[in-house]
Amino acid sequence: MSKNKDLDQIDQLLEKFILYLKIEKNASQHTIHNYQRDILQFAEFVSRQGADEALLIKTTPILIRSYLAFLKSEQYAKATIMRRIAALRSFFRFLCRENILSENAFDAVRTPKLEKKLPVFLDTNEINELIALPDNSPLGLRDRAVLEMLYATGARVSEIAGINLPDIDFAGRTIIVSGKGAKERIVLIGRSATQILERYLFSSRRKLCAQPGGYGRQNGKVHQRLFVNNRGGPLTDRSIRRIVEKYVEALAFKKNVSPHSIRHTFATHLLDNGADLRSVQELLGHVNLSTTQLYTHVSTERLKASYKKSHPRA
Repeated sequence: MSKNKDLDQIDQLLEKFILYLKIEKNASQHTIHNYQRDILQFAEFVSRQGADEALLIKTTPILIRSYLAFLKSEQYAKATIMRRIAALRSFFRFLCRENILSENAFDAVRTPKLEKKLPVFLDTNEINELIALPDNSPLGLRDRAVLEMLYATGARVSEIAGINLPDIDFAGRTIIVSGKGAKERIVLIGRSATQILERYLFSSRRKLCAQPGGYGRQNGKVHQRLFVNNRGGPLTDRSIRRIVEKYVEALAFKKNVSPHSIRHTFATHLLDNGADLRSVQELLGHVNLSTTQLYTHVSTERLKASYKKSHPRA
């Protein structure tokens, strides 16, 4: 089989796999893009090995181990290597399901487990300082509402950016967010977040969207996105990250705080104050409880530190 036919075959198989991810797995566009890139990069590696047969169909465990060695030699991060292998394992599993392959070569290859790092979070004083930092200008009120929402809901930055006005139930203090794989879930907002959100909506947002020549309208209609930029257009998740980073930098925390740290803070504070693990799992939108259990380790580590500091015989 020629190289061109090999590549055509890969493109056809990849097209089917992407359709499967979209329709059956309801995967996000971000996941689909990453999987597609990872599979094509592996195909290029296999092609460079001089194979002149069906490139991916003839993949062996030995070839996979060579690929792992190549990635390590290129000094890719362990998390990147794990993600690439996960994408390829999923693709080959799909090929087996479609009877294109009789067995999955990746099943015979063991990959090293990724070390789980304890998430960075803020204590109560630190998160309160962060939320109180924005001023009372229209953009300052918006920024404070963004920070309040991140901490009140534990939602991801992308989920906050995607909230539309009809998603909010002020009476019930709930919001519908669209998470990974376009899965919807309900998150809660407390009194503090509700109050600042109402101030932002009826003051800042209205002013920002009403600017002459702004982007408060899309296709002639007033758009429904909750958070807007300085021209009244929908605020992107990248802009929300910049907002968080701006105030984190102003406070000069000694720890490495990222926008996702507020989500970690939300989960840690709930568990520290007696919330059960299943409830936190639901609020975070975790599919597996094991993902949420990482936060119990955080609480245990804090308990140990407190014991060592306070007990005379520790």
